[in-house]
Amino acid sequence: MKIEVCLTPALIDLYDIEQSIVVVIDILRATSSITYGIENGAEAIIPVANVEDCLNYNDKGYLLAAERNGEVVVGYDFGNSPFSYTKEKVGGKTVVLTTTNGTKALHLANKRASQVLIGSFLNLDALCDYLKVQDKNVLLLCAGWKDQFNLEDTLFAGAVVSKLRQYFEHFDDSSVAAEDLYGIAKNDLRKYLNKSSHSHRLAQLNIEEDVVFCLQLNICQAIPVLEGDRLVKLAV
Repeated sequence: MKIEVCLTPALIDLYDIEQSIVVVIDILRATSSITYGIENGAEAIIPVANVEDCLNYNDKGYLLAAERNGEVVVGYDFGNSPFSYTKEKVGGKTVVLTTTNGTKALHLANKRASQVLIGSFLNLDALCDYLKVQDKNVLLLCAGWKDQFNLEDTLFAGAVVSKLRQYFEHFDDSSVAAEDLYGIAKNDLRKYLNKSSHSHRLAQLNIEEDVVFCLQLNICQAIPVLEGDRLVKLAV
């Protein structure tokens, strides 16, 4: 079995993923918030591509969440801050979500993948424990920033590669590079990510608490899985 890292959604067509598990990664902040929401009892999270698509669910009693360029879209219940996905806010509810990068990556993966999962530092160990026993190829799909490479998603991909190295035989060069970056950064992820462009964008929005939260390790056991058009808790 092999692990590959796709460093940006713009490259996904280069990968054969019809028989692969694809892990979608958008650390700051979509996949972290999705993981936290499912952990906190959200019935489902429905990722949609466009802000306008959320409105199709307006009369169904769902929570509508929309983020663009790091900010909540005016008129929607919330965006993709993990602090909006607490038990009090999302427990027992369905959330319809669109974000700048993460939901786009989810839709691209869902077109061809055997299975689509959500990865974050919050559920790193639970995710890796699942992947290592599936006997399937794995593609780690970094959502990046508007189809460009970013550091935080690549660091998480490197963390997964590091944990799974003994269970897989083949790794591409992107996996090697991601693991090397993670090795440099792992002792202080926040300090390393001070270099990142997205960290600077979020700092301008005064949401440092979100960044720190999303870099926590293993506070969740839930692994969100895409079933049809809905992300739900994977039964393991």
